[in-house]
Amino acid sequence: MPAKTWKLFENNDGLIVDKLITSKDLGGEGKWSVEKVTLRDGLSEGVQKVGIHNGKMFLEVLPTRGMGIWKATVGGESIGWQSPVRGPVHPKFVDLGEPSGLGWLDGFDELFCRCGLVSNGAPEFDKETGRLKYPVHGRIANRPAHAVELTVDSDKQEISLKGIVEETRFHFTKLRMTSTITTKFNSTSFTVHDEILNFSASPQEIQMLYHVNFGLPLLDAGSRVVVPAKTVVPRNARAASGVKTWDSYAAPEPAWEEMVYFLELNADAAGQTRTLLKNAHGTRGVSLVYSKQQLPWFSLWKNTTAEADGYVTGIEPGTNFPNPRSYEGEQGRVVKLAPGGKQNFDVTLEIHTTDAEVKAAETAVSKIQAGKEPKIFTEPQPGWCAP
Repeated sequence: MPAKTWKLFENNDGLIVDKLITSKDLGGEGKWSVEKVTLRDGLSEGVQKVGIHNGKMFLEVLPTRGMGIWKATVGGESIGWQSPVRGPVHPKFVDLGEPSGLGWLDGFDELFCRCGLVSNGAPEFDKETGRLKYPVHGRIANRPAHAVELTVDSDKQEISLKGIVEETRFHFTKLRMTSTITTKFNSTSFTVHDEILNFSASPQEIQMLYHVNFGLPLLDAGSRVVVPAKTVVPRNARAASGVKTWDSYAAPEPAWEEMVYFLELNADAAGQTRTLLKNAHGTRGVSLVYSKQQLPWFSLWKNTTAEADGYVTGIEPGTNFPNPRSYEGEQGRVVKLAPGGKQNFDVTLEIHTTDAEVKAAETAVSKIQAGKEPKIFTEPQPGWCAP
């Protein structure tokens, strides 16, 4: 049967009523379903959520929040983290222009969110006036999508959700992200394909960081991140103090201060690399698979504070490190788009539900590493870490 597409909502036509689409709409093939709902409570008021059940995995996608993915659930177990922020939060409640530059944190609770597109790092302020130049992690995660469409292809056994998110300002930025999230029937993985278009008549520089976040129960005391590391650099003195255990995690600890490590990873002959986060017993895990050519740098965020305060780690491939925008620009860690230019990014997230799957994922990382020893610095390095 040929693929069928449904327009879920379009900002030029007004909101289409909430709906449930099931396999019955394609003659009963498969046990999948897709539901679009509008949330009506607290900070979630007005958030559009699309729930995709592929028969084995349930994805909750947030077109209102830049096509971020709130949670993924497999076998009744949620993959994501428990933020102290009660979300998902509508962008109207997130003040990105707050003088501190930290307003982005008011809406942060997703499994999978993007940082960019103009900037994606720490907040930056004008040296003379003190005025905020770039807010933390940029704006794209708080820009609502339009032209959101669902496509189901029974021949390919595939469900895709596509939305367009724009980061624009008159006289300045003119960037358009077309995001497509795809999963197979009865799969425990999904792929995000983002195409960034500079639709200006002038050149533009962009950055992208995929902030992929995991907490309890997947992340626990003794969890490890397994990556084909080429170079490891602690971001600051705090991270340097824990560099001997940079790839492992402790139990929740109240008032624990975050640690961040900047990495370059090895890749296979095709330019692909992958990372694995596994629990202490190696019975559950998640992998990210992506192109190092598209996303050449990798950041590891460890935030093993008390559970009530957000026990979480961030697995973060990017075009750059999340330093202040000007510093990263000076290091050349930006993507330059000519007028009408495009850049594609592809990230696959795989959920491993058995020890055999975790072991296979670890073997895949080992093949890329191929016995090469990483260079691990014990202090922040010039050119990697902003002063």
